[in-house]
Amino acid sequence: MNKGLWYRKKKNNSFYLPGEEINIRREDMFANWDTKTGGYTGKSRILIGICAVLFAYLLVALRLFDACVLPNLRENNREDRVFAQRQTIHRADITDRNGAVIATSLPTRDLDANAKNILRPRETAQKLVELFPELRFDAVYNKLKRRRGTYTIKRNLSPHQQSAIIALGNPGLEFRANEKRIYPHQNLMSHLVGSTDIDNNGVSGLEKGLDNRIIHSQIPVRLSVDLGVQDTIRQILMQNMQKFSAINATSILLDVNSGEIIAMVSLPDYDPNNITLKDKNALFNTATARVYEPGSVLKIFNTAMSLESGKVRLSEKFDATEPLKLKYNTIYDYRGENRWLSVEEVLVYSSNIGSARMALQSGFSEQYNFLKKIKFFERLDLELVETAKPLVPPEHKWRQSDSTVATIAYGYGISVSPLHLISAYAAMINGGIYHNPTVLRRTNTDKNGFRVISDNTSQQMRRLLRAVVTEGSGKRADVSGYEIGGKTGTANKLGKDGKYLHKKVRTTFMAAFPMSNPQYALLIMLDEPKATKDTFGFVTSGWNAVPTGAEIISAVAPQLGIPANHDLEDERRNKIIEASFGR
Repeated sequence: MNKGLWYRKKKNNSFYLPGEEINIRREDMFANWDTKTGGYTGKSRILIGICAVLFAYLLVALRLFDACVLPNLRENNREDRVFAQRQTIHRADITDRNGAVIATSLPTRDLDANAKNILRPRETAQKLVELFPELRFDAVYNKLKRRRGTYTIKRNLSPHQQSAIIALGNPGLEFRANEKRIYPHQNLMSHLVGSTDIDNNGVSGLEKGLDNRIIHSQIPVRLSVDLGVQDTIRQILMQNMQKFSAINATSILLDVNSGEIIAMVSLPDYDPNNITLKDKNALFNTATARVYEPGSVLKIFNTAMSLESGKVRLSEKFDATEPLKLKYNTIYDYRGENRWLSVEEVLVYSSNIGSARMALQSGFSEQYNFLKKIKFFERLDLELVETAKPLVPPEHKWRQSDSTVATIAYGYGISVSPLHLISAYAAMINGGIYHNPTVLRRTNTDKNGFRVISDNTSQQMRRLLRAVVTEGSGKRADVSGYEIGGKTGTANKLGKDGKYLHKKVRTTFMAAFPMSNPQYALLIMLDEPKATKDTFGFVTSGWNAVPTGAEIISAVAPQLGIPANHDLEDERRNKIIEASFGR
């Protein structure tokens, strides 16, 4: 035995036998004792061993803490941060004028993959593809097998999908808080409200036009639109679009005294909750984003301009006995009266010849300045991003061409959007004040505008437009009790070769009610309506857009709180009878 041992056997190099004593020498017990330090010289090695064991246990404890406790703490902290973030950047709701929700956001979860923590990448990828068939196996697997980085696998999971992911028990699959924009009325408000992208940024309609306002304020955006009226108009417009086999249809209902848009429909439309379209034309808002030659509805503004200029009197008559021959073209009437026509008759019978003569008598400057005043030369300042700029002739060519002045008088040679038309039309009948159109609810103090015609001219226009419905091409819109006034328009469309197509037209009807005290203006536009048995082969506005407008007014007037006043109709009949006996 070595001297340093604390014990010694009786015999060297032999095993102890049962009962043998161990003789320990006292001097051997203290052989390693250090008298200077008061301890054993092997103490440092013992401490090192103890520290090594404790360090190993500490590593195990930290790993267990990291695996079992920290993930929950991190998830809770992330939820707290997301909640705090949602208080500042959450998209505000959008409601109609009565507070009904049109667009809102719901909390959801996104699925991320932390590649370094993914167990069995191939198997995990296969299970994810089974849960989400729209995913590609190769794309998912290539991300997971890299063992680095975090990747978004799926956005906006449903609760059922979240449960299925949790059941996989894979620590590398993580959830991230998010929100999803929801449009509960689907197609009803698609073009007006617009939509957001997958990152919740506005990409069209109000969602884009008011993106900053919606993101940075929790106060709901209240629109001027009435959801019930919007639904009524859309249903009727869709039925008539199908009835007349039109390729698209548009309608706008406007408060003439404030410029508030009560309804705006563009067909075909789409569901902003799921934008997967075969017909890409459904994405275009035909009410604001496209411009057209309006046809005879432009005679409203030509008549108002002529009367306002003072160069044409209401009692004046114009020669429509034969076509008007100009330097570069000849102007004809569609089913003309072939006689001299008063200003009222020019509008009632929609005479191209009479309108052209009125414009030529008023002159280029009056026409140009008037159309500029009613914003036919500029893009309208609307909350939507999809607004089109009108197409007008160059001023120097316009000034030098009587043909341009004449053709614009009856609706050709200039292209504007339906919103341009109805906004200017409201000013012709509301006393002469132009209000910028808006889709936001306005208070009484927000009513602003500027004068474009005198109140006297506006009163004259109301009488003339009422006569168009009672005696002219708008007769099918003469709904009893609502005093409807308006003007029809049928414009031939341009072909690819730049020539007008006689068999393809765009029909328009602009109406207002009640004309004794106008409150609302309505625009109806049908693109390429087809003749039916009931229209006797005709495709002009009076046979399709006009009855569509009448049907809409009959349905929405009670919704707007405008009761039918049949006493006015009785009074009108009595005056006619008295006038007959007086002769």
